Amino acid sequence: MSNRIKRAIFPVAGMGTRFLPVTKSVPKEMLPLVDRPLIQYAVDEARAAGIEQIILVTAPGKASLEHYFDRAAALEAALEAKGSVGCLEDVMSTVLAPGKLATVRQVDPLGLGHAVWCARELCGDEPVAVLLPDDVISSQTPCLQQMVEAHAKCGGTMVATMRLPRAEVSSYGVIDPMRGISGGDAEPLVAVRGLVEKPAAADAPSDLAVIGRYILAPAVFDQLDQVRPGAGGEIQLTDAIAAAAAAGEPVFGFRFEGRRFDCGSKAGFIEASVAFALQRPELRDRLKAFLRRELHAPEGAVLAAE
Repeated sequence: MSNRIKRAIFPVAGMGTRFLPVTKSVPKEMLPLVDRPLIQYAVDEARAAGIEQIILVTAPGKASLEHYFDRAAALEAALEAKGSVGCLEDVMSTVLAPGKLATVRQVDPLGLGHAVWCARELCGDEPVAVLLPDDVISSQTPCLQQMVEAHAKCGGTMVATMRLPRAEVSSYGVIDPMRGISGGDAEPLVAVRGLVEKPAAADAPSDLAVIGRYILAPAVFDQLDQVRPGAGGEIQLTDAIAAAAAAGEPVFGFRFEGRRFDCGSKAGFIEASVAFALQRPELRDRLKAFLRRELHAPEGAVLAAE
């Protein structure tokens, strides 16, 4: 079995109900942060980490996700004829070469664990990455690249983690760390003995929540074959990872460097939109001026456009 990570699974079959009505016709993963959709941020992160094949786990009505990474011959020809070199380069940067994109269907919405399980036949006997496009991570070194570099040294299964206030952990999977082994907060790796999906705050084994980046050993797929529905009546990926840990599979939490935005919520998506726009030199000054005016305007005032 190779320890090199060549494939990444993107579970994108959800209906995006928090963003209705726009997601009635536009997949949530196609919502743009500035001028790039959420799915592109995740795919670019995977490619920066050396991923060679992208696996989309989709559902009916989400064909635009696959089309986004395909050639757009008419658009390319029009941009070339106009001499729009920059726009053409932007368009071509989204294209995945033949064989680099695969899609499978999650016919029944049975949870994240089930979505990952649907891609099992494409993964072989090798570790595979999983990225949730809802979680956008801004960092100097892409989050998955950080994880791949750490995984090369420790192997096993790895989940990205971050500390959250206890009041918020009930919305996440939470790791149960091995005391006395994981080291202090300065150490990025945390040895894990178990995981709990959406525990009550008082029952959570730690304040380290699982964020949407994973590296799964083949043993996790063996557990997904057997795991029963858990929290919410769904097949939970955290339950399969916990079962693998209980069976002796090495599991690690990885405290990544970077800032995570929860783009599965409206507030988080807006925060990310502002943060990423502020990183763009051509937008920063105007946006800062707008925010200053907006924040200091009397409550209820309508600001005039420039």
